[in-house]
Amino acid sequence: MNKETLQHYSCLLQEYLVSEGMTLQWAIFLNVVVNCIIAFIGVFILDVVFRKFIIEAFKAFSNKTKTTFDDYLVKSNFPKFVAHILPLVILWNIIPIIFIESPFMTELLLIVAKVFSVILFIYIFRSILRSTRKFLEESERFKDKPLESYVQVMMIFAWGVGIFWIIQLLTGFSLVSLTTLGAASAVLLLIFKDTILGFVASIQVSVNDIVRIGDWITFSKFGADGYVTEINLATVRVQNFDNTFTTIPTYSLIADSFQNWRGMQESDGRRIKRAIFIKQSSIRFLSEEDIEGLKKIQLIKPYLEHRQKDVDKFNRKNEIDKELLINGRNQTNLGVFRYYADALLNENSAINKDLFLMVRHLAPTDKGIPIEIFCYSRDKSWVNYEHIQADIFDHLLAAVPYFDLEIFELPTGKDLQALA
Repeated sequence: MNKETLQHYSCLLQEYLVSEGMTLQWAIFLNVVVNCIIAFIGVFILDVVFRKFIIEAFKAFSNKTKTTFDDYLVKSNFPKFVAHILPLVILWNIIPIIFIESPFMTELLLIVAKVFSVILFIYIFRSILRSTRKFLEESERFKDKPLESYVQVMMIFAWGVGIFWIIQLLTGFSLVSLTTLGAASAVLLLIFKDTILGFVASIQVSVNDIVRIGDWITFSKFGADGYVTEINLATVRVQNFDNTFTTIPTYSLIADSFQNWRGMQESDGRRIKRAIFIKQSSIRFLSEEDIEGLKKIQLIKPYLEHRQKDVDKFNRKNEIDKELLINGRNQTNLGVFRYYADALLNENSAINKDLFLMVRHLAPTDKGIPIEIFCYSRDKSWVNYEHIQADIFDHLLAAVPYFDLEIFELPTGKDLQALA
């Protein structure tokens, strides 16, 4: 059916009403109203039927393919949006026929149809982007990348172009001139300042591999301590260990300092670094009787025997007067305890001996002398790590009295009562 035939049928009601004695103005008006109702009902029915057909056909096609990309297209309503194209094209072509007697209405409705077309193509583009993001997230290569940020940037660009296009359709004002583009750019920079900063930050985060989805980070400034679950254009979402969520501005990841535990998780061990505070007044030289008593501790018996031989040899060679223990070389209960702690760590199968291991003094404080344990557990799981660390310090705290040492502790209520 050609255009002339359609125009003939569209005017049948008008001709009939005029032949029945109605004025031409009212006949044209009623003819247009009836034609609009018939046209829009027909286009609506066609849209429903065509949409159902396209969606079912696309689902059947996606079920037969091995790739999951078309499955994500279905979930993102891509077939639904595509199905609107044919009814829109038909409506676009029949508007000039229906409103042939009213050029103003024809132009107005065509502008509306064009605006709807722009919005429809933006939604189709968004469906493709979302499906692409979901598809790429299945790959190990892209699983921990901030794909959502890139999708959001492209959507902002698409909406920007679409808005400019719609403005041009509505006003007829060209946005191509350099001056207009410059002014529009200034407005966009002002409105989307945070978005642009987030976009730049997300690129730096991705390129420099600062943060990945699944990383454990600690960001004290924002109270975040947990795993990164999402990296968007504007924010990074962190699920804390108390199951609360913290959102961090993406730009803060490059502007502020935070702690990323990925290096520990990928290494061969998790660091244990904690100190025991020894009461300074309990530190003393060891007598021969003390050394003989400590030789009953199996871990340090070979060390004590070997070490004492060196001490005695030095003292005899230099004719040291041993009536006072301070003269010459001597062993101390704290020094022997340090060696015991070192031997205990080396005997512990949960400690990685290939990594750094040390027991050391720290500077004396008003709370005693810190004896720091520095080593790495093989198991990096938080729960198991805490158990390993607790077992080590439980043992060392219980072992301290065997060396005639005391743990520093501030006076409690019972201590004050005893003094009274």
